[in-house]
Amino acid sequence: MKNLSDALLPSLPDAVDVPRYDRGRLRSGIVHVGLGHFHRAHQAVYLDDLMRQGQALDWAIAGAGIRPGRVATRDALAPQDYLYTLTAKDADGGHTSRVIGSVCDIVLGPDDPNRLVEKIADPTTRILSLTITEGGYGVDAATGDFAPADPAIEDDLRAEVPNGTVFGVVLQAMQRRRERGVGGLTIMSCDNVQENGVVARAAFLGFAEHRDPATARWMEQELRFPNSMVDRVTPGTVDADRQFIHEAYGYQDRWPVTCEPFRQWVLEDSFACGRPPLEDAGVLMVGDVEPYELMKLRLANGTHQALCYFGHLLGYEYVHEAITDPDIRAMLLRYIDEEAVPTLTPIAGVDAHAYGRTVIERFSNPQLRDPLSRICADTSDRIPTFLLPVVTSQLASGGRVEVCAAVVASWARYAEGVDEHGAPIDVKDPRRDALMAAARRYAVSPTAFLEERAVFGTLAQSQEFVTQYTSALDRLHADGARAVVRSLSRTGAGR
Repeated sequence: MKNLSDALLPSLPDAVDVPRYDRGRLRSGIVHVGLGHFHRAHQAVYLDDLMRQGQALDWAIAGAGIRPGRVATRDALAPQDYLYTLTAKDADGGHTSRVIGSVCDIVLGPDDPNRLVEKIADPTTRILSLTITEGGYGVDAATGDFAPADPAIEDDLRAEVPNGTVFGVVLQAMQRRRERGVGGLTIMSCDNVQENGVVARAAFLGFAEHRDPATARWMEQELRFPNSMVDRVTPGTVDADRQFIHEAYGYQDRWPVTCEPFRQWVLEDSFACGRPPLEDAGVLMVGDVEPYELMKLRLANGTHQALCYFGHLLGYEYVHEAITDPDIRAMLLRYIDEEAVPTLTPIAGVDAHAYGRTVIERFSNPQLRDPLSRICADTSDRIPTFLLPVVTSQLASGGRVEVCAAVVASWARYAEGVDEHGAPIDVKDPRRDALMAAARRYAVSPTAFLEERAVFGTLAQSQEFVTQYTSALDRLHADGARAVVRSLSRTGAGR
């Protein structure tokens, strides 16, 4: 079987769009931590677009792995000259495939910590970008302060040489740049975190302040942390994706990516030492990302959270199955119109209600086969970011929270670890044990789950929210998920 590589590109079928630029001229200007499926369907594609225009050849991407889990990505992509196939699948069954060539290297910290530090310290590296998950920053959501609960970060704060986290590795690199008079760089978060640049700044400067206050002060002056909003539905790679490439095009790709056609990137134009001309690839460069960010987090990510636990409890396996259920769809429209949209800052020329409906249509794409289990995972990082800000805003303004309360109740029911038919639920969450224990105390303490302050803060003190939450949770136990979803779908189900 033919394996994807630079040498194979000229012989690939016409149906696969390949890079025509000279990859031998690529020089890395970006180091990206977290070279997963989303990054390869998003930022790497924008860079590939620019390179196909003859631009940004000195802004190629070097992937970075801090923890051992990235070995599989390196081992799959290195024999392919870091090429991979991106396939965008339409809801109507159509698809387009292209080979992405903007990644030129992968450097793994566990293999050679010094090489990774030197790569970031090198003056040719002008942007360090990140997709390290919503919970990877060690910043308290309530205070905005660096307050790590991750044992790896705590270990790195105490280590003689901090190589175990991105924060320790970057601190070492910044110490070298400072000593060598190289100057700073831009740290660009691409995670689904509100004000992700502000959060990244608090994390990196907070870690540095603990270890090396002088370098922390230098970083404060020399680094930039732009906010951004990113969007593209991209399920993780599975064997079916590899098989598709083989059957459709006749070659082997060890690490292809499948995604939806839609993509969006809104980025604050604040950089320390230059940037690629991203606007030429369709990136919206703005002075203030927040209105776009809130719309995406609360309407797209919030909708994912609103459907996933109910969807699982109703027996669905994939997002598209759950969201095309008429009761779930009507409930989601209530969430969008009555609870989420009222909390948004208006954007000139953008209809937030219409945006929410576009989200539902995108999530209905049956070709993506995005598993609900992916959306249900790590909820203690996601709900506080995507849904609870809607609750806080609505409670402050006297708005409705019925659907949000029921969604939290559906998470509590899910976190009990057993579905309505007695089958086990594999709960995956960094706070799994505490949350499952609290959820299982429902019979003796109906608000025990809501009293987990690390997740919900003081929300259990809101009588209005507690009333809505306990009512939904009682009905979930007494009548089941279908009855609850159906009751939520009856009022204000559309515009």
